[in-house]
Amino acid sequence: MTDLTGAVWRKSTRSGDNGGDCVEVATNLAEDVAVRDSKDSTGPLLTFTAQAWTGFIAAAKREGRAS
Repeated sequence: MTDLTGAVWRKSTRSGDNGGDCVEVATNLAEDVAVRDSKDSTGPLLTFTAQAWTGFIAAAKREGRAS
C-alpha cells in the first residue's frame, strides 16, 4: 500500500472550476503517483508507479495532439 503521509495534492489544469470533472494528483510520494477525485478526497484513489504515470502522461499528450 502506498504511504500517503505528506502527500501534496494538486488539481489538474484540465479540470474545470464549475465543480465538474476534477482530478487531483500527488506526485511527491516516495515511489508512486496517486490520483483521486477532488470532489471525494476521502474516497478511493488509484496509484501508479512513477514509470507507468510518465508513460500515461506521454500517451495522453500524443493523443491530444492527434485530435
